[in-house]
Amino acid sequence: MSNRIPEEVIEEIRSKADIVDVVGEYVQLTKRGRNWFGLCPFHGESTPSFSVTADKQIFHCFGCGAGGNAITFLMDIENISFQEALVKLGERSGIEIDVQPGEGKGAAQARNDDPLILMHEFAADMYHHILLNTEEGQAALDYLENRGFTQEIIEKYRIGWALPEWNYMEVALRRKGYDDEQLEASGLAIKREKSDGWFDRFRGRIMFPIMNENGKAIAFSGRVLEQSKQEAKYMNSPESPIFQKSQVLYNVHLARGAIRKNRKIVLFEGFMDVIAAGKAGIDNALATMGTSLTSQHIRQMKRFAQEVVVCFDGDDAGWEAAKRAAVPLEEANFKVGIAVLPNGMDPDDYVRQNGADAFRENVIEKPQTFIAFAMMHARRHKNFQYENDLLQYIQEVLQLLAGKSSPVERDLYIKQLSAETKLSEEAILQQYRRLETRSIERSRPKAAESVQAAPKREQKKITSLHRAERLLFAHALADPAVMDKLAREVETIPFISEEYQALYVQLLGFYEEWEKADFHKFLETLTDQELRKLVMETALAERDPEHPEEEIEDCLKHLNKHRIEQQINLKIQQSKEAEKQHDLKRALLLAQEVIALRKSL
Repeated sequence: MSNRIPEEVIEEIRSKADIVDVVGEYVQLTKRGRNWFGLCPFHGESTPSFSVTADKQIFHCFGCGAGGNAITFLMDIENISFQEALVKLGERSGIEIDVQPGEGKGAAQARNDDPLILMHEFAADMYHHILLNTEEGQAALDYLENRGFTQEIIEKYRIGWALPEWNYMEVALRRKGYDDEQLEASGLAIKREKSDGWFDRFRGRIMFPIMNENGKAIAFSGRVLEQSKQEAKYMNSPESPIFQKSQVLYNVHLARGAIRKNRKIVLFEGFMDVIAAGKAGIDNALATMGTSLTSQHIRQMKRFAQEVVVCFDGDDAGWEAAKRAAVPLEEANFKVGIAVLPNGMDPDDYVRQNGADAFRENVIEKPQTFIAFAMMHARRHKNFQYENDLLQYIQEVLQLLAGKSSPVERDLYIKQLSAETKLSEEAILQQYRRLETRSIERSRPKAAESVQAAPKREQKKITSLHRAERLLFAHALADPAVMDKLAREVETIPFISEEYQALYVQLLGFYEEWEKADFHKFLETLTDQELRKLVMETALAERDPEHPEEEIEDCLKHLNKHRIEQQINLKIQQSKEAEKQHDLKRALLLAQEVIALRKSL
């Protein structure tokens, strides 16, 4: 791994990458004493248990156990390889790293030199050139300018024009050396069904490239100039190895800096809304790609922000979509607001009719709270002259409040319900209490399960076996001589649990290569996040600096005792099985071995 990149380069990146700055781009940190604290980005929590220690250049979560240094933090938060994390940190420090194509490819994100990305980049450049610099693109350019697209916006979003010809892009890609398999995988060309040959997916359309987080094109959405019954208004790239709609948020590469500045995202339904918002100076805008908000989207947003303002179309479908998006965001502990557009408008309509300042000041900066929007949503299309509509409205609102609101919010919204429906606050409060009781009862089984599960996790942490393994490995991690002694004097792997056995083998290999202790470097060699958590826990363990040999000896004795007890239990079980099979000679022999093992204890 590290031998592919010069060690002095890795060390320079480590020394220049301050972990507080790196983590601070993803987590809002507050200094308390010598350390920094925030909400853990690796699991949901409402009370900060995630700490960053500047002098040791490490992070650690006391809730889920995640931990490591700046490099492993990037590996975990971005789900990328060691090499990719080094490249990202190197870019921050102005250090260029030459990584071979295909090396260290992350699971969630294709490398920028992936052939499919290179094909999309080539296509995006060609579409953009045709729009801005050719006669064939003039009609599309005029259309965009009439719609308020300036030269700056066209260049910012790399908008282009696909010629209305059958296969000019396919021919151009073949000249670049791409084959049938790559053409099909890219989705830029389609194989003819009834004859030989291929044709371009996008023809005679304004092209909007979809970028990954690094600003590289991975897909397209093409819009016709004039919609007809024969053609859909928009045509999108199919999903591919580099483009999955459930994972992609439009505009992350441009919005990331603005989002991190105030930890706030404005979420739109589509990329055209983001571009309209960009015209209004809203730089922290993102959009899903024609799909509902997914858990992958929410996890990605968690890396950058703590607050989300949802701004979807003002028609019925937009209201429904806004509620569907707001509910999981609320459950993920985001501060959620919903910016409501009037009269069925979409963001582009509003900006063009009322201006950028009005959109920003009257819509985006004045969102409804989640519960206030939910009440507006529940009230839509209901007539309070009808008893059924009235009761349904009260029920929907109280169900939202039950178990999820503070006493102040409860009183505020019950007063509002009373004023709207002309029913007494006392009657509404009684109904609320019934619903709250049911909500608590429904949640009890889950709570009981979590209470039952918690001692098991806690028991694993405090068992004497775990303490002995942790302490012994802490000594080995801090001193290669200890590892050398274990390898020479202990006949088998000294550890009992599979996790520590795996770490022991990894550390043996590490010392063969590096010959000296380096906690950070060893941590970076581990690809398994759970093993990294265990190493962090081990590194934080307190060792006795004055009596290390005695402490190591005690650990070995305890582990050996546990191993003998395992052998005793196994032989007792084998003896019982022998008795059942009437093999008395074997049963007696096993019983004698148990006695001898017990004496050795």
